[in-house]
Amino acid sequence: MTKMFGYKIHHRDGKARQGTVQTARGEIRTPAFMPVGTAATVKAMMPDSVAATGADILLGNTYHLMLRPGADRMERLGGLHKFMNWSGPILTDSGGFQVMSLTGLCKLTEDGVKFKSHIDGSEHFLSPETSMDIQRKLGSDIVMCFDECTPFPATEKESIESMQRSMRWAQRSKDAFGDRPAHALFGIQQGSIFRDQRAESAEKLIDVDFDGYAIGGLAVGEGQAAMFDVLDYAPGQLPDDKPRYLMGVGKPDDIVGAVQRGVDMFDCVLPSRSGRNGQALTRMGAVNIKNARHADDPRPLDPDCTCPACSNYSRAYLHHVFKANEIISSMLMTWHNLHYYQELMSGLRGAIKIGQLDAFVKDFHAVREQGDLERL
Repeated sequence: MTKMFGYKIHHRDGKARQGTVQTARGEIRTPAFMPVGTAATVKAMMPDSVAATGADILLGNTYHLMLRPGADRMERLGGLHKFMNWSGPILTDSGGFQVMSLTGLCKLTEDGVKFKSHIDGSEHFLSPETSMDIQRKLGSDIVMCFDECTPFPATEKESIESMQRSMRWAQRSKDAFGDRPAHALFGIQQGSIFRDQRAESAEKLIDVDFDGYAIGGLAVGEGQAAMFDVLDYAPGQLPDDKPRYLMGVGKPDDIVGAVQRGVDMFDCVLPSRSGRNGQALTRMGAVNIKNARHADDPRPLDPDCTCPACSNYSRAYLHHVFKANEIISSMLMTWHNLHYYQELMSGLRGAIKIGQLDAFVKDFHAVREQGDLERL
């Protein structure tokens, strides 16, 4: 059966690529940002509203969904797409990061990870094989292999031991994934901030042969400068003809810098989490709507933004509903942030297409610097 997954590069500008990822459920325009729907919902948003922002794909999470409502239940109910009423592609994280970052108490062995649920303390086990099985039951279009996210900072010895374990788990993930033509499996490069380890990880992943490749172990506290140092070489260590996904990134300037360095796909909770906490992310920088100076401000968040929050409501209104703890505050602020992120991705794609990425990036930074001067 023919593989119903592919990646095509249409345009290049320096290291940056503009293309499409083809899945059985539709195309993903790259560079792409994936809104995070951790528990089968993008918080404060309806699926149609997420689609209206321009998102082609959502991200779900194995760890959270296996705990609640449970993979078997999801399978009986027709899978994640039907369950959450999203017809487009879905990528699911393997759960490896969450079991090590959220549970606090976990036991890692070569077999996998034993951990206690952060919800009720119940005991569970995740391995490459169980993660692949759960993601199969969810019906994910893009499945992530099970890995150990190396903490930062880590010594070279700690990092290489962690990376090599992840590479062994990558092979086990591929074996357990099996032959699923309508679905894709991505490998995850590890190696912390060590170039030789990143190279070794990439070589091992290429030998296994994945449909796409993620850059893991970044955005874990190393700072933007160190992250960009790694991204100066890490994407180039991965196959040119496969999509490259930077996991858990990030802020708008992180994304712009990573696109310049050859990354195609991104996800982050920042736009939705910030929206719920009263922070709007705009072309000019962040607007903290909770600040008292917005109480009498008739301006929109961004006069050039066409999202519902900016088209129909003032900063004064958004300040009021946030202070009053009204649900519409989370809805409007999240919609704005996701709209802004998709507009940013569209702008990056358009700039790469016409060979004007450097000019786009220069303007991006200039507008943000001016916004800082004008006190958003």
